[in-house]
Amino acid sequence: MPDQRPDPVEARRRPGGRTSRTRTKVLEAVRAELGERGFDALTVESVAARAGVHRATVYRRWRDVGGLLADVFEAAGDDDWRPPDTGSLLGDLAALNRESQDSLTAQPPVVAALFAASFRSEEAAWGVRRLWEDRYARCEAIVGRAVRRGELPPDTDARRLLIAATAPVYHQLVLLRVPPDPDLPERAARTAVLAAGAGAFTSAPSATTRETSG
Repeated sequence: MPDQRPDPVEARRRPGGRTSRTRTKVLEAVRAELGERGFDALTVESVAARAGVHRATVYRRWRDVGGLLADVFEAAGDDDWRPPDTGSLLGDLAALNRESQDSLTAQPPVVAALFAASFRSEEAAWGVRRLWEDRYARCEAIVGRAVRRGELPPDTDARRLLIAATAPVYHQLVLLRVPPDPDLPERAARTAVLAAGAGAFTSAPSATTRETSG
């Protein structure tokens, strides 16, 4: 059954909407506060003070910290980011992993703090799921190009392949919180490419897979 939860950002929009200028200042303040002080210190008052707006404006338009976090993720989906196009599936996935690793280890740790907040705030979790859906949809172009180049079977499931290729980076940095491994982005990508070429992410087992299992 499809998720019927209301959009936490849309639910806060009023006739006339927030001005672009105020929204930009407030969301920049949220990211800065998270990166410098963490989720536990994030308050509507601290965001309003950093943004230079009245706290009543923040309460009226975002209601609470959850609404602010949800809107940060919503704004992230409004960018013009496109996945890497290196000319090969391995190159594209490795470049994608390097981008992810760089963003998760950047200082101040804004992206890492945002993902950490999604484990503490229901609305932030909702926002991050929406962002992932957007990013996976954009990254399907990587798989489509690989299919056209003959690198992958035509019925490769793009989502499953993308998750397999990128998950190790997030597992290491977000869950285990270990120092970044410079070789991991390409190693994880290569493992996923080899599995995909063998038909591991097709809708039905490939002939090679059936022969091996048999």
